[in-house]
Amino acid sequence: MATQEELQALADQEIEDAKPMYKQVNNERMEFSDADYAQAKVDLGNSKWEAQQFGYIQARQEAYGSVQDQLDMQYWDNVNSTTTWKNHIAKVKSDNPKPS
Repeated sequence: MATQEELQALADQEIEDAKPMYKQVNNERMEFSDADYAQAKVDLGNSKWEAQQFGYIQARQEAYGSVQDQLDMQYWDNVNSTTTWKNHIAKVKSDNPKPS
């Protein structure tokens, strides 16, 4: 897992590599100012940090499946004395770990 400083350095390099960057102001295409480039670096660094710290939440939500599917798993686990649902949840959590 990368530190915030490492992710910021990566973001800074990505913005540098993307130069020149442009914006539209009053229907006129203008290159970013130094302040625009600085803000783009901060924004991209923050985005990378948030994705690393909180991206697992959305990944887990998608992987869990619907509540209906989970309830169905629990029902059949109860009927068949199996652990399908528990195994599914454990796999989702191990595949999408929470950052420490």
